[in-house]
Parts: sequence; C-alpha cells; structure tokens
Amino acid sequence: MILTQKETDLLKDLKSQEQLCIEKYTKYQSDACDPTLKQLFGGILTTEQKHLQTVNDLLSGKDVSTGTAPSATSQTFNGSPSSCSSEAKKNDGYLCRDALAMEKHVSSMYDVSIFEFSCPSLRDTLAHIQKEEQNHGQQLYAYLSTNGMYEG
Repeated sequence: MILTQKETDLLKDLKSQEQLCIEKYTKYQSDACDPTLKQLFGGILTTEQKHLQTVNDLLSGKDVSTGTAPSATSQTFNGSPSSCSSEAKKNDGYLCRDALAMEKHVSSMYDVSIFEFSCPSLRDTLAHIQKEEQNHGQQLYAYLSTNGMYEG
C-alpha cells in the first residue's frame, strides 16, 4: 500500500492524538475515584491502544483489511451512580468532561481524514475507528448523565 504525503501526514496527526488519548486514559484511570469510572476509562484505554496499533500498521504499509482493524462494536455504560464524596465526584466529572471533549476532537479528526483517503478499505478502517471514538463519547456522556454531571 502506497500512501500519499497528505495521507501520511493525516495518519501522523492521528497517531499523535491516539498517543495523547492513551496517556490521558492511563492517568484518568489512576486518578478517578469511582471504580465504575476507573473500569470505563480502562476499557476505553484498551480500545485506544488498538487504534494506535492500527494507525502504526497503516503508517508502516501493512494491509489492515485482513482483520487487524478494530471492530466497531457498540458498548454501553451500565453503571450506577457514584458513591464517592462530593469533592471526588467533582474531580471525576472534570476527568469525564475532558475525556468527552477529547473524544469529540479525535472523532472529528477521523471524519476529515476519511474524506482525504483514496483507498476504500482505508476509509473503511478509519470509519470503524471513528465509530468507536463516537461510542466512547456515548459511554462518557452516559456516565456523566447517570451522575448528574453533564451540563450540555
């Protein structure tokens, strides 16, 4: 697979964003009070690591249409309200809102990138990742909503 310079540059930008997501979710999983939120951050972290691997594979010229692309399965948040202290909930809410803003940004980067790739299988791979990013946003929103923390 031969990428154009623009495609390569877009993938490098996506790689940088995925690395930032991994760093943030690692920190947020550690910093969160609510065990349910820790678990949510951990699950998203695992998916972000797969996204980074896929982007790295694309940058190295590997054909990801053979199954290395992440599946775009939808997951839902099924937790109960947090039992953490008021101050800890405030911090958890901040972490969640920041993560949601990050997911919105990353999803929009994938959206732009999808339109810039000429190969249909690469567009499909990026669309799958974008769908997972959107699902992360939905899970974060559901956590915030369940805990009365969303100020949309």
